[in-house]
Amino acid sequence: MRASLAVLALIALTAGCGSATSPSKRSAPTPGSLQALWNQSEERVGLIPGTTDYSPGDLRISFLVVDHRGRVVAPPKARFWIARRLLSKPFGQTVARLENVGVPGVTTSEPVKALYVAHVRVPRAGTYWVLARPLGRVRIGGVTQVVVNEHSTSPAVGTRAFPSHTPTLATAHGRTAELTTRVPPDRGLLRYSIAESLTAHAPFVVTFATPRWCTSRTCGPMVDVVQAARRQFASSPVRFIHVEVYAGNDPRKGYNRWYREWHLRSEPWTFLIGGDGRVKAKFAGSMSLRELAAAVRRFLL
Repeated sequence: MRASLAVLALIALTAGCGSATSPSKRSAPTPGSLQALWNQSEERVGLIPGTTDYSPGDLRISFLVVDHRGRVVAPPKARFWIARRLLSKPFGQTVARLENVGVPGVTTSEPVKALYVAHVRVPRAGTYWVLARPLGRVRIGGVTQVVVNEHSTSPAVGTRAFPSHTPTLATAHGRTAELTTRVPPDRGLLRYSIAESLTAHAPFVVTFATPRWCTSRTCGPMVDVVQAARRQFASSPVRFIHVEVYAGNDPRKGYNRWYREWHLRSEPWTFLIGGDGRVKAKFAGSMSLRELAAAVRRFLL
């Protein structure tokens, strides 16, 4: 049911961005503009964003490309442009890479298996337009707006992590149903609290996510990814923590206090915290095991 609803939502989102009208019947855009590049596509759609919380600096933008039939288009790479306006020439260009969602052999229920991820630098706040064109036989191009705020709503890189007294197996006396909605329970991610890890000056990864009640089609696998990373770095001093987002694991009760203490407005969110207690990196939405492992090596080891 969840997969069917997701496909219907994608079709609705992309229905208004079609190619029923040929470029020749529109007023000619400025040569080299984002609109002109988009018009070169045989099929024009709207991108489905996987991330939304941005502030000036290096941006990680994740997205899906879905055709008019609701099918995910997923060649390994896609050309990616960013501009101030749709009718402006792009000031940045890169290649987005397809990143696997979830863990092979572990994650089985997600309708989307991968997301594109592009890295671009945006020096100032504002509303931007991006265009992605997968490198493949089918010439499809997708656009969407990206809003870059003066400040991120989530904890910024370089700031101190809030010492939340998140629950653990010890404080819950082993009652895993109180700690996680994952089936089977991710016991390895429930051993340490955020506050305890900060006091111990231990580097750690914490993911705020709810596998059962996730509100996007790609949020569930994040716990699988963090669990796999924990096993990969089992011999290292890095700790791995999972925190649910709803009070009593019940969406009807609203967000829990730990989610609110970190000033989060969406999920999943994953943060890398150094031994000095400061945020070293953060990831909104889903990320691949490859991305997380690379970040752990770069920022925590």
